[in-house]
Amino acid sequence: MTDFKDHFSKQSSSYGRFRPGYPDAFFQFLSDQAGAHDLVWDCATGTGQAARSLCPFFDQVVATDASYEQIKNAHGPANILFRQAPAEQSGLKDQSVDLINVAQALHWFNHDEFYKEVRRVLKPDGLICVYCYELMRISPEIDALILKFYDGLIGPYWPKERYHIEQGYQSLPFPFVERAVPDFEMAEDWTCEQLLGYLGTWSATQRYKDDLGHDAVALIEGEMRSLWGSVKARKIIWPLSIRMGRLRRV
Repeated sequence: MTDFKDHFSKQSSSYGRFRPGYPDAFFQFLSDQAGAHDLVWDCATGTGQAARSLCPFFDQVVATDASYEQIKNAHGPANILFRQAPAEQSGLKDQSVDLINVAQALHWFNHDEFYKEVRRVLKPDGLICVYCYELMRISPEIDALILKFYDGLIGPYWPKERYHIEQGYQSLPFPFVERAVPDFEMAEDWTCEQLLGYLGTWSATQRYKDDLGHDAVALIEGEMRSLWGSVKARKIIWPLSIRMGRLRRV
């Protein structure tokens, strides 16, 4: 059985609109590392951000999420199969998967059960890659405001699992033959409205609203717009923390 905790269903439509995209070069790298390109499992796909980027490199992408609302709002090309399923019970065949991809979700899983599932479905020479991103970089003044929002205003509402994001997943077990990965980062040119929308997708923002009945983002909107200034869009960067490995050395 799964220990699934649903922190995103309420904001699943916004999640699809206001989440940053992963760099194409990263998925090219994963494709280059994969032993074959028949099937990739995008586990905890959300609304399919990573799945859509994987589909040019693999014949079939099976994208699963435990949240019905996330899957309902997911979309992608014809070679993606979206399916509701927990990370620990994929429904995939034994030794059928070339790559398991987990974007910004490993900290939610029952790790013993998930890794048991990984060993069951991954091909002997298959690859697993897990990755996450924490706070973005915009400018010193805006970064300071976001940190105050993150740590102070909504800080008490972060689930305890957020700690593992802050540690770049180094605090989580990863019982595989680990491989070195180059540095990658996500980058977007966003308006102030897009940034505010993104802050609204954070699970702690939703928990704050559920508890207190008002939107935490609205409390910093005026200061954010003042710091943003007259420019239409600013470059926003999220460094990726990545762990990649195989079942055995090949």
